[in-house]
Amino acid sequence: MGFVKTAEELAAYYELRVRQFPDVKMLGVMFGIDADRSRRLLPAPLDQAAMPGGMIFIAEYGETNLGPGYREAALFLRCSYQGVAGNYCLAMPIDSSASRLHNGRDIYGFPKKAARIGVTWEAGRAHGWVEREGVRFIELSVARESSLPALPPAGPSYLFKAMPRADLEPGFDGPVLLVSQQTVVEPRKIDIGQPKLELCASRLDPWKELEPMQLMMGFVLESSNRMLPGKVLAEVDGAAYLPHYFRMTDFDFGKDA
Repeated sequence: MGFVKTAEELAAYYELRVRQFPDVKMLGVMFGIDADRSRRLLPAPLDQAAMPGGMIFIAEYGETNLGPGYREAALFLRCSYQGVAGNYCLAMPIDSSASRLHNGRDIYGFPKKAARIGVTWEAGRAHGWVEREGVRFIELSVARESSLPALPPAGPSYLFKAMPRADLEPGFDGPVLLVSQQTVVEPRKIDIGQPKLELCASRLDPWKELEPMQLMMGFVLESSNRMLPGKVLAEVDGAAYLPHYFRMTDFDFGKDA
């Protein structure tokens, strides 16, 4: 493998259009939030969901068709675009190598940032945490109290792809693209129960900004997932999107978290 890829290497890469995750374990919580807070966090042209809120999850992925497994967390807000309900990815910490960051950020637009993530799976309870720059800003536990036969239908993830200007003037070199990406989840086991969520203040990862939240259903999921290729839906207003872009980097300028 050299700096310049061969035709054969490129062909092998582009054959993997569907990302396979055959062994997924995930705990998460569905929540509701104030409509004004949700609206402020959603970039145009995404519309507010009928029931403002979203989902937080912490996942452990086994071997994938892109290489070794890894851990990941995410924060999504419910929304819609042109009448199609989906979820806007507000944040996505990941504990894996640069290749996984590339797969999520550069291709689809997932706002991935490197993190430390821990999970434990017990018969009656699942627990997970996420830490960055010495701050453990998420702790989530879900009691396994009952089971579901199936998951409700899930819409696509709505994402944004953009490249900041090289001359460091405000804005982007090229268009800002709204992207839709669908993940197919095939559950093997779905447990639900009482969630317990603790969000700690962090300058670099301001998840606590979502509070107060109404915790709804906690879940523990075992599944096989398939990430399908994404689709560019529209070019959006770069000036309007600019305040939202920096959620995917540490906007700290050397200050303490």
